Amino acid sequence: MELNRFSLAQRLLHWLIALTAFGLLAVGLIFMVLGYDSTVATFGDAVTNALYKYHKTFGIVILLLMLLRVGLRWLFPIPPYQPPLAPFDRVASRVVHILFYVVLIAMPIIGWLATAAGGYPIQFFDYKLPGLIGKDEALSQTLYEIHGAGGLLLLFLIALHVAAAIRHMLRKDGVIRRISLP
Repeated sequence: MELNRFSLAQRLLHWLIALTAFGLLAVGLIFMVLGYDSTVATFGDAVTNALYKYHKTFGIVILLLMLLRVGLRWLFPIPPYQPPLAPFDRVASRVVHILFYVVLIAMPIIGWLATAAGGYPIQFFDYKLPGLIGKDEALSQTLYEIHGAGGLLLLFLIALHVAAAIRHMLRKDGVIRRISLP
């Protein structure tokens, strides 16, 4: 492993989580904009049910992948930047990455709790998982709102992250190589 690169497992997880998060955000935005009834009217019952099922499923997948990613962060140190980042860039990078971890772990948990409080099944592919809490419509609504706000925060973080990546690509400072696959 090169000293200034993340391990291959970390790089693969980064891109797998990113692709999964993009898909979840796209479906989540459909739910947020259309709501349940308009989603059914637009896509039909079968597609809407599949969207909800796989949104829940891949939310849990993200949670599991993020927990694995946290474990890998303990096992492998963060590679140094070569050349070192300016102080503002280093702090901004650290804050955005910490927020990514918090949001990508919290959102699936909040979604799980919101679903359970709404009295809906917690689906993981074709399995039903425990709801963890009882039915409470008011709590469910609040948790869904928090979950949606988390999705918007995640979109904002992705925009910052992509803008920083473009900046580093234009600078050709080697930062992108730390997380790239080839």
